[in-house]
Amino acid sequence: MSGRSCGRVTVRYCKRFSYLCLKFSIVSYCTIFWLIGASILIIGIYAESERQTYKTLQGAFLAPAIVLILLGVLMFIVSFIGVLGSLRDNLYLLRMFMYTLGMCLILEVNGGVLALVFRHKTVALLNNNMQRGIRNYYEDLDFKNIMDYIQRQFKCCGGEDFTDWEKNQYHVCSAPGPLACGVPHTCCLINKGVVPNSMCGYKTLKKERLELVNIIHTRGCINAIIIWFLDNYTIMAAMLLGILLPQFLGVLLSLLYLTHVEDIIFDWKSSTSVLLSSSGNNPQQSQSEIVFTQMGCCRCYPGEEAND
Repeated sequence: MSGRSCGRVTVRYCKRFSYLCLKFSIVSYCTIFWLIGASILIIGIYAESERQTYKTLQGAFLAPAIVLILLGVLMFIVSFIGVLGSLRDNLYLLRMFMYTLGMCLILEVNGGVLALVFRHKTVALLNNNMQRGIRNYYEDLDFKNIMDYIQRQFKCCGGEDFTDWEKNQYHVCSAPGPLACGVPHTCCLINKGVVPNSMCGYKTLKKERLELVNIIHTRGCINAIIIWFLDNYTIMAAMLLGILLPQFLGVLLSLLYLTHVEDIIFDWKSSTSVLLSSSGNNPQQSQSEIVFTQMGCCRCYPGEEAND
């Protein structure tokens, strides 16, 4: 990392960038994501309070509100460490910010690679969670909203198949009520200009697949999502870059700024030692003057505080 040897200082690549430019960039970067993290945290807390108010399914650790809270807390803390470290030029905080951000980036990449390598287990895990959600469709409002959105957007019904809805206690054919042997109305085909019928899925589980082609979507949502991903790989690539690229930029900025601050500290100590050695009468006074001139309100040019 350093090229210093034999009393000579080799200029490192970060010297090509202005100190103030790097400082402004990393402070702006951390502040933006700090505010984003705070906003996500506030939204997550509000969503969780609403979830508790309506008594949705408890024990759902991966509920959207919980995910937003965890993501918001992580972004808020990590970005705050970056803001504080960059403002104070604190090497320990800057290293903590860089290593934490780099670790998150590595974990995300490894998680994506593992999900692709073990794609059959990934699909099985997704299917199991969807089957469990279908059984609690009317009790878990978070899952209900997500499932309704997926069935509308991807034009699908159920997890692996539309017959998955028979696992719900309200849609099983032996259940009382109008929902028995039917599917939710979000499974139905929607014609433009026609008012949707909320009972369009009535008694569809008793019919054969070919009879339902013009009534409901018969393909499962898992296959529909996978097909959409394969057909829209450019969109997926852009989404992945949108998630990973800002983190990589943060690691790069923190690395450049950290090495620049280390160079400034090294140069300051070298110049101080030379001046002190050339000072004949009062070295303590000379050291105090040097330290005083090097320190600012944010300690932009790091130095050691003079001892009383």
